[in-house]
Amino acid sequence: MPHYPPEPFRIKMVEPIRLIDPEERRAAIRQAGYNLFALRSEDVYIDLLTDSGTGAMSHHQWAAMLQGDEAYAGARSYFHLAEAVKEVFGFKFFLPTHQGRAAENILSALLIKPGQCVPSNMHFDTTDANIRARGGRPTNLVIDAAFDPQNRHPFKGNMDIQKLSAFIEQTGPENIPFGMITITNNAGGGQPVSLSNLRDTAAVYRRYQIPFFIDACRFAENAYFIKMREPGYSAKSTWEIAREIFTLADGATMSAKKDAIVNIGGLLLLNDEALYQRACNELILREGFTTYGGLAGRDLDALATGLYEGLDESYLRYRLGQTAYLAEKLLENGIPIIEPPGGHAVYLDAGRFLPHLPHSQFPGQALAVELYLRGGIRAVEIGSVMFAHPDADTGEMIYPQLELVRLALPRRVYTQSHLDYIVEILVEIAQYRENIQGYQFTYAPELLRHFTARFEPVTG
Repeated sequence: MPHYPPEPFRIKMVEPIRLIDPEERRAAIRQAGYNLFALRSEDVYIDLLTDSGTGAMSHHQWAAMLQGDEAYAGARSYFHLAEAVKEVFGFKFFLPTHQGRAAENILSALLIKPGQCVPSNMHFDTTDANIRARGGRPTNLVIDAAFDPQNRHPFKGNMDIQKLSAFIEQTGPENIPFGMITITNNAGGGQPVSLSNLRDTAAVYRRYQIPFFIDACRFAENAYFIKMREPGYSAKSTWEIAREIFTLADGATMSAKKDAIVNIGGLLLLNDEALYQRACNELILREGFTTYGGLAGRDLDALATGLYEGLDESYLRYRLGQTAYLAEKLLENGIPIIEPPGGHAVYLDAGRFLPHLPHSQFPGQALAVELYLRGGIRAVEIGSVMFAHPDADTGEMIYPQLELVRLALPRRVYTQSHLDYIVEILVEIAQYRENIQGYQFTYAPELLRHFTARFEPVTG
C-alpha cells in the first residue's frame, strides 16, 4: 500500500476552493479555447498547472518580507540574499532577476549568435525558446532510458556522455557558446541527474573549453535524490551535495519559484567577472538595477530565507514522498506514468493512455482538457503542443518522443485527500478513454505556443 508521509508542518491559514458544476466547467474551457492557461483560477478546483511560484511560504518567509528594504540601490535585502547565495551556491557573482526566464534571456542575449547550438540533457520550454529567439539551436542529449516510461533507472535525467562528445566533435566547439544541464530534468519527467554524470558532463565541456551552466530550478530536489540513490552520498547532507554540484559549473540560471519556494524571483549565477559586468548592463536595461533585478526588497528577503528552507531534509523527504504516493496510487490503478516518479510532479503517459490519438492531435492536451472537464483539475501538456517544431533545415515537423501530462504539486499546498481525488478522477476517465477526441490549433504563436494557443476538438 502506498505510504503518505506526514507533513513536517502545521497549517496556519487556509484558502477556500470550490468545484464548479460540469456545465460551468464545459463553458469555461470552451471560452478559454481549450487552453488550461486561459482558465480563471477561481474556476479550478485542484491546480496542478505548475509548481512554479504556487507554493505556500513559511512563517519565516512572511516575517522576512515584513523586513524588506525597498531602497532602489544597495538595499539590505539584497545583502541578505547575497549571503544566502554565497552559502548555498558558492559562485563569485550573482544577479537577481524577476524569474528564471529573465536569467536565461540575459545569458542567451550575451552569448548566442545565430546558428550556434546549445546542448543539454533536455531544455525546458523557456530555455528552449530563449535559445531559439536568438537564432540558436537547443539540442537534447539525455540518455535513451529517459524515453522508456517504465524503465526505473535511478537517474533518467543523465546526460548521454557519448552523445555529448560526438555532438561537440560534429558541431565544432567554436559553434557552441555554452553547454547546459537541467536538474531535475523537467521536460523528461522530473528525473534527477547523478553527481557522477554531472562530473562527467563538466569534464567534457571543460575538455573543449565550453562554458558549463546548470539550469538549477530544482537543485535541492536533485540533491536529495543523489543522497537517496547514489552510492557514497547517503551520509552527506543536501547542503554538501549542492555545493559539490555547483563547484563543477561556470554558472547557473535558476527560477527561484521552485526550490526557493517563493512566488516570484530568479537568479543568474556566474564565475566570470567580464561576463558578469556585461550581464549587469543587460540586467539594468531589461530588469532593473543590479541589487534588485526587477524584484521588491521583500521578495529578495523571502527568496533568501527560501533558499535555506528548500534544502531542509525533513521538508525534502516529505516533498518527494508526497509525489511518490500519488505515483504509486496511479500505478496501483493501472494509470500509465513516467517511472520512477520525479520530485516535483507525476507525469501521465498520455501516449499510452490515449493510443488512438496521433501526435498531430495532441493526446496530452486531450487528456489535460478531460481532467478539467471531469474533475476541475488543471494540469499541463508536455508533448507536441509544447515541443513539436519544424526542422530548421528541412521544415519537416519534429515531434517529441513522449506525450505527457504533468501533474505538478505546489509545495506545502495540497493534502492526501486531494491526491486521492485526483486518482479517482483518472480512474473514471480511463473507463471511457477510447471515446476521448483529439485537438487541433485554431491559433498558435511561433514560440512558447502552449501558453497562448487556442484549440478546437478534431471532428470526424
